[in-house]
Amino acid sequence: MRGTFWPVVLIVLGGLLLLSNLGILPLGELKALVATWWPLILILIGVTSLLKKGR
Repeated sequence: MRGTFWPVVLIVLGGLLLLSNLGILPLGELKALVATWWPLILILIGVTSLLKKGR
């Protein structure tokens, strides 16, 4: 289980975006939300990583 969380998240996210681009799954609002808040997501990932290294 160790080290499998982020790869699974990326695979699921990629699958959702692919389905959206193919017109199978409408994710217009979700795309707009991610497009607006992606810097905060990166900051949270970095802070979480730093806090885990401090243990």
